[in-house]
Amino acid sequence: MINAFTVDLEDWYQGIELPLGRWVGREDRLRVGTDLLLELLADVRARATFFVLGSVAERSPEVVRQIHAAGHEVGTHGYGHEFVYRLGPDGFRADLERSLRGLEQLLGVPVRGHRAPYFSITRATPWAFSVMEDCGLRYDSSVFPVRNYRYGIPDAPRFVYRVGSIIEFPLTTWRCLGHNLPAAGGAYFRLFPYTFIRRALRDTNAAGQPAVFYLHPWELDPGHPRLDLPMRISLPHYRNLAQTRHRLERLLSEFRFAPMGQVLAL
Repeated sequence: MINAFTVDLEDWYQGIELPLGRWVGREDRLRVGTDLLLELLADVRARATFFVLGSVAERSPEVVRQIHAAGHEVGTHGYGHEFVYRLGPDGFRADLERSLRGLEQLLGVPVRGHRAPYFSITRATPWAFSVMEDCGLRYDSSVFPVRNYRYGIPDAPRFVYRVGSIIEFPLTTWRCLGHNLPAAGGAYFRLFPYTFIRRALRDTNAAGQPAVFYLHPWELDPGHPRLDLPMRISLPHYRNLAQTRHRLERLLSEFRFAPMGQVLAL
């Protein structure tokens, strides 16, 4: 079974709920984790989907070109890393169009996939799929079938499904005692035992379904700056960063991965 390996391409400060105005002057460390991640993927001849933040593509176009030249798929992560349900329909459309326009001009190829910042496609955004359709997207990977204070649709399908013309590839969960437990990567990859993540992916594959794994480049950069943040943000952001590389090398040796578009046969 081939699973989808995905990367949310953003710098360390862009996913901790800092507004755009507070990004100015932050240390740029995008290449630290990205270069290591590209090296690890190349070592096992695996390719991935990089959901690229539009603001990152503007600031570091050479990084996005490098990712594309290495054979990885490029999707959009929106432009300003804002919650979709706070943007509203018009704001989401404007943010998405700005990101798509920049990526497609940079690479000269159409962008087919999307992942919302903070997985913020929820019950509060039923209009989001129509906006994605209008923007020419083919698939989305934003729905997390769990309960979380920032995201989640707990009773959403756990495996690939359609909403109109959009194919939704939900984040992987493990079903236990009537509940969906998050097992797709990111902070969960660092906070939970590795054996839990492996069991969740193996059980997903045993059910005949591909899993989706995600990571951020800064998770491979334990030396990035530490800010004084609320515990609900600082714990999942900084916890066990030094273990990410070892765990990722192990995961890449035990499972097969490909870009999401390839897994979906698009």
